[in-house]
Amino acid sequence: MRIYARQDVAELSPYRDTIEALRQAFRADVTAPARHHHTITRPGTDPLIYLIMPAWTGMGKAGKGGYAGLKTVMVGGSPTVQANYMLYAGDTAETLAIMDGTEITARRTACASALAADYLARPDATKLLMVGAGVLGPHVVRAHATVRKIREVAVYNRSRAKAETLVAELAADGFEASVVDDLPKAAHAADIISCATTSTSPIIHGAWLKPGTHLDLMGAFRPTMREVDGEAVKRARVFIDTPEALVEGGDLIQAVNEGLFDMDLIAGRLSHLCKGEVVGRQSAQEITLFKSCGTALEDLATAIMIYEKSTS
Repeated sequence: MRIYARQDVAELSPYRDTIEALRQAFRADVTAPARHHHTITRPGTDPLIYLIMPAWTGMGKAGKGGYAGLKTVMVGGSPTVQANYMLYAGDTAETLAIMDGTEITARRTACASALAADYLARPDATKLLMVGAGVLGPHVVRAHATVRKIREVAVYNRSRAKAETLVAELAADGFEASVVDDLPKAAHAADIISCATTSTSPIIHGAWLKPGTHLDLMGAFRPTMREVDGEAVKRARVFIDTPEALVEGGDLIQAVNEGLFDMDLIAGRLSHLCKGEVVGRQSAQEITLFKSCGTALEDLATAIMIYEKSTS
């Protein structure tokens, strides 16, 4: 059994490779049951959310049985997401690896969004607005920069100090990065708006969006959460990562409840885009929206890539 610490995971999962591993996984036969949610109450503070996420597939090099994997996640601590990943041989059930699931989660989440942007963002997109300066922020920017020529990055965060820290990190990478003072103006200027927050009220409003914008929503993984208002959903051609977004994606659920959207209007899932079963962006003027809640398929694909790279 191999053990992969955070740095090992980071070195073996560069963004471009991870994006392509996810693309192939969304085209393949991967079983990813609905994740299990459990709430752990804590006296005097917010509860923890405990997630259990299994997946398995016949693809890969681990014999006829392929691989199986299990991620356990705690949401609500510090950092917000903490996870571990177990990878098994699908034929013998041998434990092949234990991996830092927090790093896997950050990278696969960012890369899934970048994969969607490869189909949905304008080809000439160069300006990205990053809403949320937590752990995901730098991963999201760097992943998108592998599929589009992102040069300018504006960062908005509830805590300006955290936004300034991310801006300094991105500037060191060569991006033209700045802290947002006027959010409506920054949203209107952006080609891509990525949101990675735990907000329960809209941060981005549909009235701010210019034609051709791509909205990338990674937060709001519960029905009571949302990052955009109903008008933003109404104006966009909407795609989701998996059907779980229909019952967990607060942005979509609340827009439906407000009478501004109908789930039947969803244009397709990420697997449909990767398989060429639906068309992505149809025009330079179209507003597109990708709503992701995350899926165990992405964790498994990333873990398989890491394991096979290190054992080949």
